[in-house]
Amino acid sequence: MNEIRFPNRESWGEIVSRPVSSVSAFEEKVRPILEAVKKEGDEALKRFSLAFDKVILDSFAVTEKELEDAEKALSPDLIKAIGVAYANITKFHWAQKEVITPIETVPGVLCWRKSIAIQKVGLYIPGGSAPLFSTVLMLGIPARIAGAEEIILCTPPSEEGKIHPAILYCAHLLKIKKIFKVGGAQAIAAMAYGTATIPKVFKIFGPGNQFVTVAKQLVSKDATAIDMPAGPSEVAVLADKSANPVFIAADLLSQAEHGFDSQVLLVTDAVSIFDKVKKEVEVQLELLPRKEFAIRSLNNSKLVLVKDLLEGMQLINLYAPEHLILQVNNAEDVAEKVKNAGSVFLGNYTPEAAGDYASGTNHTLPTNGYATAYSGVSLDSFVKKVTFQKISKEGIKNIGAVVEIMAEAEQLYAHKNAVSLRLKAISNS
Repeated sequence: MNEIRFPNRESWGEIVSRPVSSVSAFEEKVRPILEAVKKEGDEALKRFSLAFDKVILDSFAVTEKELEDAEKALSPDLIKAIGVAYANITKFHWAQKEVITPIETVPGVLCWRKSIAIQKVGLYIPGGSAPLFSTVLMLGIPARIAGAEEIILCTPPSEEGKIHPAILYCAHLLKIKKIFKVGGAQAIAAMAYGTATIPKVFKIFGPGNQFVTVAKQLVSKDATAIDMPAGPSEVAVLADKSANPVFIAADLLSQAEHGFDSQVLLVTDAVSIFDKVKKEVEVQLELLPRKEFAIRSLNNSKLVLVKDLLEGMQLINLYAPEHLILQVNNAEDVAEKVKNAGSVFLGNYTPEAAGDYASGTNHTLPTNGYATAYSGVSLDSFVKKVTFQKISKEGIKNIGAVVEIMAEAEQLYAHKNAVSLRLKAISNS
């Protein structure tokens, strides 16, 4: 990891930079894939499956038997663990349901807002070096609670043309029937434009590599909504002398092992923590099966020593991390200073990994600094907020003159007339 001690503010821009290639370079590679799928449909998908996933598929659809057999391939302990996570995620997201509350702004004018489910949603589940079956729960549960009428799931197959059984088990648990063995940018294209096999959706959800992220951004310009720009994973830790360096190292490595383009950041005002974490990362790294991924990620990661926690939090807010862990005294007080983060974890015993799997919060979060403006996935992500209003004769009399004056000032006389005619009808009745 890169060590930075007491940086001046002029260097903060470099500190918070991410190890990503230019978007334009990825767009050049992704655009032809999107266009091919848009024009050729399933034939293009077959070609890209062979080129990128090294597999020839006669059919992309997962069969009912594959879904039923998935449970047999999992250990009872994993099935039980998935059940606990399912319950916790459901409980947290169910509590986000909005109660309709009509508001009478003036007598006779009633306004309210209602959440209506997006009818057709597409879920992208990464399944390459790490099959993220937990993401099926994180996306599928709020989709079900929201009431989506059609849920499409795409995930890349192995070279044997199979999907990890845990992904299938979670999908089966959520009664998701339309599951397709397609990954990468081509999966995003298939859900955005539709093919003979894969239905078109209205909104696409899910994390992925930079090809997937760029594909989502491009199709969002072509009338398909997306959840957010969610790319390579990242974590920032703010720590003081009360923190546990062993825990910090474990948290940093838990993100570093995601992939070579992930990034981790430690910001601390304690020299002892700075030095101990550096050593502990080296110790724990040697024990990781995904060591090679972590090493490449750590090459782009940073340990930063600052003069105090206030400065540290200012740097963190500029970074706008996907995940933020606060291993500090009075973590709740420090958390009040958080302005930009996808999800925050307070105290020594709140690892980011808990949020990834089973605490209940959603792990699909904005990365690459997008936490300055984007929220993570929630129940709200799967609904539209539609406003309603009902105005009585009394109500139009109460606000009619206001509308007439404002419409005339904007020189929109048809708007004014829409009110004036009603007021005249009332006065003549």
